[in-house]
Formats: sequence, structure tokens, C-alpha cells
Amino acid sequence: MDKAFIKGLRLLETLALSDQPRGVTDLANELKFTKSNVHRLLATLQSQGFVRQIPPHSTYELTTKLWELGHHVIQRMDLVRIARPAMTTLAEVTGETVHLSVLDGTEVLYVDKIESAHHIRAHTSVGMRAPAFTVATGKAMLAQMPDDYLEILRPHLKHYTDSTRTTIEELREDIRAIRAQGYASVLHGEWREGIAACACAIIGRSGELIGAIGMSGPDIRVKRKQIKEYSAHVMEAARTIGLALGHGGMK
Repeated sequence: MDKAFIKGLRLLETLALSDQPRGVTDLANELKFTKSNVHRLLATLQSQGFVRQIPPHSTYELTTKLWELGHHVIQRMDLVRIARPAMTTLAEVTGETVHLSVLDGTEVLYVDKIESAHHIRAHTSVGMRAPAFTVATGKAMLAQMPDDYLEILRPHLKHYTDSTRTTIEELREDIRAIRAQGYASVLHGEWREGIAACACAIIGRSGELIGAIGMSGPDIRVKRKQIKEYSAHVMEAARTIGLALGHGGMK
């Protein structure tokens, strides 16, 4: 067990429960740490943006970073709970696998999933990550981001299959199409071979991107015609979740 890490967590908890900024001596006395230990831990936490120093008395308090992290966790938990009914309906209508994803930098994180009843289906799991530029839910969310956001993907662009889009120019073409039609589609697997999918972004109550919902299945069963048909149901599922989250409509 990492003792320094445990001490850092105890210090964070103490600051979180404090009604006012605290000094090094005060914290050392309460926690039974040496002052040099407390000072070193505070310096580390400050460098990582969790703590700030308050002049002129060199006291310390937490920043909002912990709140921001906790807010993301709660938001994801609320998203999974609220999205389930719409996911269930979409799975029943399409008969295919339904995913709920969030954008994490250059990747999507799958936070929930309803498996297709078909023996041949798209294989993923909750907690799995995928390159955002290769999957439908990722493309749908990237289309909600500012145009220059694509630049952070540049160092990560590479072929996963023969269909992978690997240039910023190709991705911009995809984004333009997604914004025009309201949903993202992948006709042939760009992350894994043989997968077709469509997805739509979920917008929160302040107009912010929350996540994306999508369906996927083998491209031997899910053709362009099915994608076109299913896309209306996917967009309706995204609207339903957005409304349940308090948003009055999709972008």
C-alpha cells in the first residue's frame, strides 16, 4: 500500500470537510503528519490543480477540480439510468446491439450496452474504449465539437481496418455529413472489420455534449438500407434521452 498516496487522500478529505482555508501547522496537528510532509503533499496537490494557496497567510483550500470530477461521475451515472428505457426501445426496434458512449479525449468509453439477441453480433463490453474517429458514437460526438478539436486526433490517426478514415480531411468530410443528416454512420468496420453502425449525439440541458447512443451489427446483415431506416429510431432515442435530461431539443 502506498502510504504517501493514502496520506494525500486523507489531506484532500480533510480540506474538503473544512469550512475555511487551512494552514500547514493546523493540518499537520489534525492529521498527525509532520509539517514538511504536509507541505510536500500540498505542493503536489497544488501542482495538479486540486489545491490553491490563499494569500497573505499561506493557507490552503481545494479548487473545484474534485467537484468537476465528481460531477462527471454523477452525470455518467444519471445518463446510464435515464438512457436505459430509450436504449431498450431501440434494441427492440432494431434487434441489434445498442451502445451508450461518452467522449473521453480521443476515445469513446462504452458506459452501457444492450446485447443483440442474434448469434452473430458486434462484440464490445461496458468499460471498453475505442478510437473516437473509428466508431459511429465517436463520430457523432466529434461532430458536436468545435472544428479545431479534430487536431488532437492527428497523432492518433492510423489504420485499424481497410475502411478506417486516417486523415483530418477525411474526418472533416464525415463531420460535414453528420451535421447535415443529424446522425453518424459506419457502413463497414473502421475499428473492427465487418461492423455497420449508426449513432446520434445526446445533448444536455445546457446544450452541452453528454454522450451518444448508437446501434451496431454485422455488415452482412445491416446494410445501407437498414442504416437509413434505423437512423430515425437512433435520433429519436437521443432526443428522448436529451429531453429526460432536461434539454428542450437537439442541436
